[in-house]
Amino acid sequence: MEDTKSINSMADVDLENASTGGENGGPDNLSKMFESKGSVSDRCYSFTRIYQPPQHKPKEYPPMETLMLAYQSLGVVYGDLGTSPTQVLSSITITNLTEEDYLGILSLIVWTLTMFAFIKYVFIVLHADDHGEGGTFALYSNLCRHINFQGKLTDPTRRLESDATMTNYSRRSPLQSKTKNLIESSSGAQSLLTFIVLLGTCMVIGDGALTPATCVLSALQGIQARSSKITQSFNTLFVADHVVFMAVVLFIILFAVQRCGTSKVSFLFTPIMLLWYVTNVSIGVYNIFKYQPSVLKAVSPHYIIKFFLRNRTVGWRLLGAIFLCISGAEALFADLGHFNKRAIQFAFSLVVYPAMILTYAGEAAYLIKNPDHITDAYYSSIPKPVYWPMFVISTLAAVVASQSMISATFSIVKQSVALDCFPRVHIIHTSSKHEGQVYCPEINYTLMILCIGLVVGFFIFYISTEIIFLTSLLNKIPQGGWVPFAISAFFLTIMLSWRYGRREKKKYEAEMKMSLPELDNMLSREAIFRTPGICFFCTDLVNGIPPIIRQYINHTNSVREVMVIMTVRTLPVRNVLPEERFVVGRLGSNGVYRCLVQYGYKDTVSMEFDDGVAAIMAKLQEQAEGGNEKRKLEMAAGRGVVFVIGRTILNPSRTKEWFARFTINFMYRFLQKNCRSTVSMLQIPPGMTLQVGMQYEI
Repeated sequence: MEDTKSINSMADVDLENASTGGENGGPDNLSKMFESKGSVSDRCYSFTRIYQPPQHKPKEYPPMETLMLAYQSLGVVYGDLGTSPTQVLSSITITNLTEEDYLGILSLIVWTLTMFAFIKYVFIVLHADDHGEGGTFALYSNLCRHINFQGKLTDPTRRLESDATMTNYSRRSPLQSKTKNLIESSSGAQSLLTFIVLLGTCMVIGDGALTPATCVLSALQGIQARSSKITQSFNTLFVADHVVFMAVVLFIILFAVQRCGTSKVSFLFTPIMLLWYVTNVSIGVYNIFKYQPSVLKAVSPHYIIKFFLRNRTVGWRLLGAIFLCISGAEALFADLGHFNKRAIQFAFSLVVYPAMILTYAGEAAYLIKNPDHITDAYYSSIPKPVYWPMFVISTLAAVVASQSMISATFSIVKQSVALDCFPRVHIIHTSSKHEGQVYCPEINYTLMILCIGLVVGFFIFYISTEIIFLTSLLNKIPQGGWVPFAISAFFLTIMLSWRYGRREKKKYEAEMKMSLPELDNMLSREAIFRTPGICFFCTDLVNGIPPIIRQYINHTNSVREVMVIMTVRTLPVRNVLPEERFVVGRLGSNGVYRCLVQYGYKDTVSMEFDDGVAAIMAKLQEQAEGGNEKRKLEMAAGRGVVFVIGRTILNPSRTKEWFARFTINFMYRFLQKNCRSTVSMLQIPPGMTLQVGMQYEI
């Protein structure tokens, strides 16, 4: 109660200052701030500091809850990484390997896991979080809060002065360095950073299409080791034969059940992965004692040196296959928001890391005595009595690995849409308890088509972009490594085309937007009829009055008696508190208001129509000066509400280069026609919607 009273008292003081005088300088202060010279984004919403929100400390997890989260992370975070033993040694193309060679290969695997997964991700990268969230866009949003991207004044991630009062906005001291100053002053540096973020995101999406194909095929290929009748091809009638057919069926089932949500789909995943690790450790220990107990001496890195001295160029080419042992390690950081640092560290250190070391050691011990079985190393090393049970477990584990990357792709696309880096698609929140659990139908079925296409076409070898292995991995591009780059290029083309079109649109709006005096003069004309009711004019323009309002008024000669210019804005923070959701202010004295509807990139961007209108009207009532304005708002609300949605069409001039015209006329226009509106989350009844179009000559 005390917190509520303090918030209300602060709101009263600030509202009085902003609207009736006080320290901010009089009743016309809002208009003065809106029209003052200088950076519009730094001042036009300074009136939105309604109150100072309460401070929140990061959530502290008790030991038992952390252990439970560590247990749950086994089925979500480590699916792809944990199933890598089925692929690594069988990807090695070197023949006539000796015992010393196998010790060198095992040592390479052990130290690659140790350096990249254990040290780099578990103990370094996990600390680069954004309020507990991980992934590429979490890093990008963290950067946006510390650095002003001056070249993109209308970007939704552009900081406003009011953002500093928000609970989840960073309160750390701003970065002060030459690097920060260079980025803020260089549009080229900003563009390069944005490109790197988009490229990294597209590579992860490409991984989301490749992981199901490689994991499921690797698991099902185990059948071929026990049956010569089963092939991996199509017959002349294009009927899928055996392995490929079963993989396609699994994909269809896997992607079809995604609509049920992560919680319902994955409630069995953790027991499956725990069973996977236990059985692999058991088989690994069995193989070590049966075939080569001394194989564990490969933990010494000097075997790596001896291996390269002996094999030289051939050993260098082997690095691409070795790197497969950490495929999926990026999930440790990308899925951080679902758990916490300590839980992920516990799970990897106590279960995943030792289990994988013993599994690889068991395979190496078996191959030392059976070197001819390297092409099917994992399944050949399984003892015959437990082969078929392990085949079932490995197939289920492969599905778990597929699910982890599919879910990660949904989350990445959601964050990309929130930061205006991807065309708006349908995002469905499948859980009322866990905000990060989302489902995107369009992306889901796109991934399904890509996975089936990859499986039907040929078997894919996993390609990664770690710099230390890059030169070795380039050799695999002609052998199928071009596929992830092709998928990445496809999504990168979409992202870059969308970003270019949005940038041109916002540039035009920033140059052609209306000034407050122009709007006041237009509404003061006798020919303008003020229709009873309220009009919510939806726009993407965060700063200023969009030019489409000028066209709307000029062509209709009428405006509702109350007009609210509304913008849905996604901030580079994890969450926006409900009490900070709506920010409103008055524009002039002709019944025109401004409203920001703010969300964090992990928030559920959804709102019931009646609840949304009621919440906005309540905020407007708080801003009202005196009883007359309050009564006017109440009467207008009772006379009807209409939402006007602006639809703009970009028309590039002939002076632009042909590639720019092609991008706008074909790529961006196609994406714009097929994407969802930012106000679709309001669930506006069709009968209360009016769409207004305008052509932008850019």
